[in-house]
Amino acid sequence: MIRLSRRGARKQPHYRIVVIEKDRARDGRSVEVVGTYNPRTNPASVELKRERIDYWTSKGAQLSDRVRKLVEKTPASTPAPVPPAPVPPAPSTESEAPSAA
Repeated sequence: MIRLSRRGARKQPHYRIVVIEKDRARDGRSVEVVGTYNPRTNPASVELKRERIDYWTSKGAQLSDRVRKLVEKTPASTPAPVPPAPVPPAPSTESEAPSAA
């Protein structure tokens, strides 16, 4: 089963998205951590290891309702930010006249 495991202090939740045996406790020992979810940021931040989630679902793991919603809401792959193109230096406004010697 792939579900949330709560971390963080009291009234400051932070979750790990974990692969865990169905009959284990909510915060029990997990098989693998496949992501994180922080509902306290605006907007909530979700980091997923999609290839590992796909692997475990192919092996028969089921997603909890909340994790299913997070996976559907999160884009398949977040493109890396593209740095802006370097701006060439502006041509000098001073005219370069030959100097009279």
